[in-house]
Amino acid sequence: MYVATLLTAPAAPSLDPALVDSLRNAWGGGDAVWLAPDEAAEFPLDRMPENRWEVWADLQGMGVDLVVLPARGRRKAMLLADMDSTMIEQECIDELADVAGVGARVKEITARAMNGELDFEGALRERVGLLAGQDAGIVDKVLAERITYMPGGRTLVATMRANGGYAALVSGGFTAFTSRVAEALGFDENRANTLGTEDGRLTGIPVEPILGRQAKVDALEEITARLGLSEAEVIAVGDGANDLGMLKRAGTGVALHAKPAVAAECEARINFGNLTALLYLQGYARAEFVSG
Repeated sequence: MYVATLLTAPAAPSLDPALVDSLRNAWGGGDAVWLAPDEAAEFPLDRMPENRWEVWADLQGMGVDLVVLPARGRRKAMLLADMDSTMIEQECIDELADVAGVGARVKEITARAMNGELDFEGALRERVGLLAGQDAGIVDKVLAERITYMPGGRTLVATMRANGGYAALVSGGFTAFTSRVAEALGFDENRANTLGTEDGRLTGIPVEPILGRQAKVDALEEITARLGLSEAEVIAVGDGANDLGMLKRAGTGVALHAKPAVAAECEARINFGNLTALLYLQGYARAEFVSG
C-alpha cells in the first residue's frame, strides 16, 4: 500500500478538490482525506503508479507538490535536518562573507559545492580562508541581522517532539550558528563544523575534523543506534549535494527546495510547500500541528 500526498504553498493555498479527485480516479485510489483545506490532501493506493513522475511534472506547472510513499511506517520517530537553506533561509557562510566584503566569490563556491560540482571539504576550506582576520563578532552580527527561519520549522520540530520524536540538526556549516538555531527551533541536539578563532578573530582555518556528507550519515547511524531506532524510522530533510547520503539512508528523505541535481535523486521532493510538508507526508493533519 502507498499514500499519495498533494500539497501547495501554505501562504497561498490553491489545491483544487477537482484535481485531487481526478488524480485519485485516474490512479484508482481510495477516498481522499483533506489534511488542510485548500492546502494538502492524501489518498491511498494499492500500487506505485507507473506514470508518477510524468504526473508530478504536470502538477509542478500548477504549483502543486506530489509525493507517493509507502503507507507502512509513515510516522517517523526522528527528524534529521540540514540547517542552511533548509531550517534557515540563508547559507551562513555566504552571509559571513557578504559582511566581510568577499560575498561574490564565496557565493559562487557555495553554489557549485551544493550542486555537487566541487569537493565539499576543499570548498569549505577555501571559503573559510577568505574570512581570515575578521572580528569573531561577525557571527553575532550575521545572526542578529541576516538569519531568518524557514517557515514551518518550529511547527515541524514541536509536532514531532510532542508525538515522542527526536530532532537532530546536522550541518556542514558552523556550531556558532547551529547551536543558536537548534535552541530557537527546539532541536534536541546539533552537529556542525567549528570556526577557528584566535585573539578574538577568525583564523580562516576550520577546526578538524571537517564535517561534510559522511558526517551526516554518521550522525544518522550514531543517533539511531543510541536511541534504539532503525534508520527506517527517520525522516531527513536537506537541499544540497552533501545531504544526499542521509537523504538516501533515511526511511523518508525529503529534498526541500533543493538543487536540481539533488532533487533528481530523491523520492520526496517539495518545491512549493514549506517545512510543514514533512508533517503532511507523515499523515498529520493541520489540526494536529503543535505550535513551536
